[in-house]
Amino acid sequence: MATRQGVVGVRARSRAPAQTLGRGHPAVLLSVSVGSLLVLGLVMILSASSVTSFATYDSSFFFFKRQLVCAIIGAGAFIFFARLDYRKLSGSGYLLFAGTCALLVAVLIPGLGITVGGSARWLGWGPLSFQPSEMAKLAFVLFAADVFSRKDEKLLEGFSHTVLPLMPAMGLLVLLIMKQPDMGTTLVTGAIGLSMLFVAGAPLRFLLPIGLIGVAAAAFGALAAPYRRARLLAFMDPWADPLYTGYQTIQSLIALGSGGWFGVGLGASRQKWMYIPNAHTDFIYAILGEETGALGTLVVLGLFAFIAFLGIKIARRAPDRFGMLIASGITVWICFQALVNIGAVTAALPITGVPLPFVSFGGTSLVISLIAMGILTSIALHSKPPRGQKRTARRPASR
Repeated sequence: MATRQGVVGVRARSRAPAQTLGRGHPAVLLSVSVGSLLVLGLVMILSASSVTSFATYDSSFFFFKRQLVCAIIGAGAFIFFARLDYRKLSGSGYLLFAGTCALLVAVLIPGLGITVGGSARWLGWGPLSFQPSEMAKLAFVLFAADVFSRKDEKLLEGFSHTVLPLMPAMGLLVLLIMKQPDMGTTLVTGAIGLSMLFVAGAPLRFLLPIGLIGVAAAAFGALAAPYRRARLLAFMDPWADPLYTGYQTIQSLIALGSGGWFGVGLGASRQKWMYIPNAHTDFIYAILGEETGALGTLVVLGLFAFIAFLGIKIARRAPDRFGMLIASGITVWICFQALVNIGAVTAALPITGVPLPFVSFGGTSLVISLIAMGILTSIALHSKPPRGQKRTARRPASR
């Protein structure tokens, strides 16, 4: 009997993270932060979409119900990947990357891809729709982590071991995403690639030229298409054309200004009455500011800043290079995307059309983002304890 209990104890310790969870553990704090944004997002989607939803579908709850279903699916996926040992994902990045590229190609095929507002970004099956470009972010993070974790750090000083493995893959993704077209996701993908090169240890003599080329390519892309050029000019001076190109930015600023410090109250927004286009998607932060005031917007900013802090801590404590790279990529992805969205809503950046993670309406974005947070939580559960703190092995239950 004693021998059997010993074997059970060894198996239990091999399966479970070897440290106890307290309220201050990064995995717990990350779960609470993401859960808070998720609940807040559901509340704001119900408020921001109610008018448009009723006018289009005769129900104020249409968009809310769809997001709620995706939130439940995403929460289940979060729990699954948080409990899954992230090291089992080693090697999956290659398959997921290839599958994502195939889906991005399928989106561009007439009859398969769904075109909305001039952009072919979705695949649909009946009432269901899926946006492959959202999955491309996660696939790219796992792919880059797979590539760099298998290389000796000393080899990363060379061009052939840093730039060559990653840049062709990123170039392919960017090309396919820009064909949709989707400038916002392209920028997020570029930020992920550059950050993972930096974290992997690529020297500055490679990073600086790549960064400059990326900035030049982004500027060219912004000026090449007439509607993107109009967005850029509207960012520089929205009041030059307040009824067309600058309309959305101006209405967003009106919403934020109307909220004051404490807002006009949940559900009491005036700008959601079809003054702000895409009020429940890309510009939900403006409705949040109007209804909850500066206090509500600062809470959301604080939650994303806290997620960034936790992500950096988890990456530093990751038990291996694979986990460190994944944690870094996911943290940059989520926080950079939030920065781009909030920057557009506050007129600090040009409008790019990316959703606010966990808050904006969008089922694919929500589920994929929650999967990414589940993986990050798994890395936190397996992370090294801080200096001076000993690991505490879990004892097997007595029989």
